[in-house]
Amino acid sequence: MANNEPNHFAEIFLYRNGADKVEEGSSIDDLPKLLADETNVIWVDIRGENEDDLPAIKDLLLNVFNFHYLTVEDCIETRNAPKIEAFPDYFYFIVHGVKPDEYSPAKFQTRELDGYLGKNFVVTFHIERFRSIKNVKQQVRSSPFACQRGAAYLLHQVLDNVVDNYMPLVDHLDVAINELEELLLSSKRRRDGRTLQEIMDLRRSVARLKRISSRQLEVLYRMSHGEFPQIPENILPFFRDVHDHLRRISDLAEGYRDLVAGLFEIHFTVIATRTNDVMKTLAVVSAIILPLTLIAGIYGMNFENMPELHSRYGYYITLGAMAFLTVVLLIYFWRRGWIFSRDEAAIDTDPEQ
Repeated sequence: MANNEPNHFAEIFLYRNGADKVEEGSSIDDLPKLLADETNVIWVDIRGENEDDLPAIKDLLLNVFNFHYLTVEDCIETRNAPKIEAFPDYFYFIVHGVKPDEYSPAKFQTRELDGYLGKNFVVTFHIERFRSIKNVKQQVRSSPFACQRGAAYLLHQVLDNVVDNYMPLVDHLDVAINELEELLLSSKRRRDGRTLQEIMDLRRSVARLKRISSRQLEVLYRMSHGEFPQIPENILPFFRDVHDHLRRISDLAEGYRDLVAGLFEIHFTVIATRTNDVMKTLAVVSAIILPLTLIAGIYGMNFENMPELHSRYGYYITLGAMAFLTVVLLIYFWRRGWIFSRDEAAIDTDPEQ
């Protein structure tokens, strides 16, 4: 729609009882009459991308739908925590979805979706575009099935898509954790600062996922357990299914948090092991050089009466003795397992074995 149209910021989907398709193109002025007919199912999707539209959006929410002004203020603002509030004729909710194509742990962000559910209407508001909203629009355009089952089922479709879009992020986190674990346990060398930064990025993403999913669990729990009369009893199982999906994501996030904590332990253990190897090498070198330095120091004191000081072969005998002592010490350290030793067993990093 062109921006000069009065309701360019809102898409209105109307399903009339018994119709074989969902209508589009209704105006905001038609809404009071359409809402008065309880056999209609109406979905109003509002996009708040343009700040110039916010006064008209507020007027629509306050004067056409008669929503509480505090919920309208929360709806217009962004970065609110997930929540749900009940009113006599509707309830207001906030959930968060994952930004599409940003499933990398380093770029993981969420976007806010506000909404209202009444007896025969669903209102959704978002500043940024939602893939889940787009998917549901395609569904209702191709088939009126979701609208035929009522406004509550239509809302279920929206929330189900929002929760399903978390799964690619969960899969990416799982892959990232496994790859980091294999890298830490492998013999490949890399800068420890870079590895630590990747672990920190993972920890922040997992903590954000756990925080968001935990708060949304309460929202979906209340929706799925018959607390709101706007959701009929026969639709509650569908909301419980969405709640179960989000519960699984929350449980996975909790498990990933423990795995990331384990990555920290592995990282610092590997650093400590490498440091010990370096110290062991230096200690062996020092142990070999010490007797050689002692011999060189004794024969470097320049006293007149010293055995072999003026011997024809004294220099070569001393070098040979030092070489022999070096070989003996190397053999001793090798037999003790301090040098030239390999790990008795390689660490298996394959999670399937």
